[in-house]
Amino acid sequence: MKHHDEWHLDRIKEECGVVGFYVPGEEVARLAFFGLFALQHRGQESAGIAASDGGKVRMFKDMGLVSKIFTEQILDGLPGHVAVGHTRYSTSGGSEQRNAQPIFCVTVVGEMAVAHNGNLTNSAELHAELRAVGQKFETDADSELIAVLLMKYMELGIDEAVRRTMAKIEGAYSVAVCMEDRLIGFRDPFGVRPLSLGRIGEGWMLASESCAFDPVAARFERDLMPGEVVVVDSTGLRSFLTDGSTRGNMCLFEFIYFARPDSVMYGTSLYQARFRMGSALWAEHPVEADLVVPVPDSGIPAAIGFAQASGIPFGEGMMKSRYIHRTFIQPDQRMRELGVRMKLSPLRQNIAGKRIVLVDDSIVRGTTTDQIVRMMRENGAKEVHVRITAPPIEHPCYYGIDMASREQLIAANKTIEEIREHLGADSLGYLSVDGAMDAVGIGERRFCNACFTGNYPIQVSSTFDRDGIAKGVVGEMATVRSGQGLLEVE
Repeated sequence: MKHHDEWHLDRIKEECGVVGFYVPGEEVARLAFFGLFALQHRGQESAGIAASDGGKVRMFKDMGLVSKIFTEQILDGLPGHVAVGHTRYSTSGGSEQRNAQPIFCVTVVGEMAVAHNGNLTNSAELHAELRAVGQKFETDADSELIAVLLMKYMELGIDEAVRRTMAKIEGAYSVAVCMEDRLIGFRDPFGVRPLSLGRIGEGWMLASESCAFDPVAARFERDLMPGEVVVVDSTGLRSFLTDGSTRGNMCLFEFIYFARPDSVMYGTSLYQARFRMGSALWAEHPVEADLVVPVPDSGIPAAIGFAQASGIPFGEGMMKSRYIHRTFIQPDQRMRELGVRMKLSPLRQNIAGKRIVLVDDSIVRGTTTDQIVRMMRENGAKEVHVRITAPPIEHPCYYGIDMASREQLIAANKTIEEIREHLGADSLGYLSVDGAMDAVGIGERRFCNACFTGNYPIQVSSTFDRDGIAKGVVGEMATVRSGQGLLEVE
């Protein structure tokens, strides 16, 4: 059972993480486990691994953290040299067992498991079209649509099935597919969601982020291009671009917050990008202060950049509990309201009597930041100046980020001065959109920044209401089997 405290409600939620492996002679389910473990930050609701030994696809998935779901016995029951894994935070479809991934199918060319990161923007239309011809669904996750379409077109051949599926679906997606004898990966034509390719021994690996390569001794090769498809089988790796491929609109929030700071995307270190965002914040919003304090952990690189650019000392003003979210004891209402205090403990001796610059990655509703500002003041801070590496978030995301509706986004309803007053800060400065993009340092501005600007690169359909809330589609599906435990097809 999920519970929400103020911290969870006011943080932009992770998306999902996917991994894929094709390594001849290896038992890759264990590699998938460690790859998912490295991507745990992208989703903590459920996880699953599907593996093939060349003749049968077996799968296990459940609710919870990767380390809690998989045991030695379970991994031993997933033999084979081909595998995909998924760790999930729900954006389309609820946080339920049936929506856990991968999604399992039986196709005309064999068994298949599909893992997907992102959101489809035309899922309502596709569900209606498929239901009209008798297709039934057992989940309300749009990932099932991808599996159904691949299954539907597989009689035309694997390459053509992927091409036709990508021609039908719209939105943001990175997909890893485990078939009996091959691994497939593909990325939406706009390149909104990330997917990287690496070498591992004599085989290949796919992952949402490059940070998943090091734990399994894989070597990062490159990012998949927008609209690119890679297929790995006994003949090696081949790739092709689908119609409609673009130069890309990579999610800018990956660089600001989502991806781990030790990941590399488009040749850019996420840590260095966030460091440069902090330097740019000082250039755009200088202030006289005594100490630069990060909101841990995501605010740390930017706070260091701000401190070095300004000459103001960097120091910790609060400590983050890394275990509070792992308790099985549900907090009561009063403790939920104290969610920030359950996770962050002030270091009074560091902040008392000082003018503080508080650096964080984003403000969504404002209910977390105002508690942190209050905490600083209660522990003796003379002044609190808030600096944010994300521009004001004024629009909901339709592409795989669980972001509040427009009416809940504080920047969509208040001026910056009104937000400052709401937070109780002495000053408030957001990094500009141009400043954030320049700090990434890619060269070309190939980003989706719709949550800041309202300029959506992919058309949004009736799948979503006007506030950006996904409309669920619920039903039954006989041809896709999912659920807890190992799946064996007779």
